[in-house]
Amino acid sequence: MAVLERLRPDHAPALLAFERENRAYFAARVPDRGDAYFDAFAERHRALLDEQETGAILFHVLVGEGGEVLGRFNLVDVADGSAELGYRVAERATGRGVATAGVRELCRLAREEYGLSRLTAVTTLDNAGSRTVLGRVGFGAVGSVTLDGGAPGTAYELDLALAS
Repeated sequence: MAVLERLRPDHAPALLAFERENRAYFAARVPDRGDAYFDAFAERHRALLDEQETGAILFHVLVGEGGEVLGRFNLVDVADGSAELGYRVAERATGRGVATAGVRELCRLAREEYGLSRLTAVTTLDNAGSRTVLGRVGFGAVGSVTLDGGAPGTAYELDLALAS
């Protein structure tokens, strides 16, 4: 059984392996992180943990039974009771409900542990999987957006008081 855990220093090796193993898969869907991301991974990981201590970001990893990272589930721009949700799941874990379960659990944490009342998310128009996950969890489309790189997308919102 996979468990959603708040990002810690000891997650770094498994998280780097996750990012490397899924780089081409992710790059086919979202802009590639670039070589600099991987070259400076340790420094970036430490910096994200430092920023997480401020409460402005809340990063999580979905850890499988063998300690491998199956996904990242993040809350960014945390302020005034709201945050933006972002996530990515390993290619080998897609189609098994992993993303839906991870997003549901993060919504529960957002409401019960972090005291948030509203989440937002965005996805590209051609990402049917993410649109489906957001819909299953209760997010509603609230408008059109243009994502980084110029891709058309949809913005979503979830009132956590109404989420189950």
